[in-house]
Amino acid sequence: MAKETGRKLIAQNKKARHDYHIDDTYEAGIVLQGTEVKSLRAGRASLVDGFVDIDNGEVYLHQVHIPTYAQGTWTNHEVRRRRKLLLNRVEIDKIEAKVREKGFTVIPLALYFKDGRAKVEIALAKGKKFYDKRQSIAERTAKREAEIAVGRKFKGMG
Repeated sequence: MAKETGRKLIAQNKKARHDYHIDDTYEAGIVLQGTEVKSLRAGRASLVDGFVDIDNGEVYLHQVHIPTYAQGTWTNHEVRRRRKLLLNRVEIDKIEAKVREKGFTVIPLALYFKDGRAKVEIALAKGKKFYDKRQSIAERTAKREAEIAVGRKFKGMG
């Protein structure tokens, strides 16, 4: 079998960028069991309720849903188990220092295979207030309308 190259996206948390201000992102390896890898290769996972916790200098991913592998037997994994993330000590210390600050949390943004290895993109984030969400939507709409107007101008339509 040929070695996998490139990045294959499995799941992403689209709602995260809507609900949080993303401060910094990190790429972490993830410790998985055999049936979890097979289930991920089938492209099945959900990051919606996921969060990251630091416990005794180790980083863990909680509440990420990786469904059981259909052809698995008694060796199948728990669906929402705690999974260890692999990061450098310097990165863990930076994340831990930021989380101690008021309002910061760590959330998963994407789950993917990179060169055949399972990775998770995590982000240091601060929760948005309701008016921030409305402001983001208004900015996105204004930007889209400006792009449309520029496009029409280049086409000679107005």
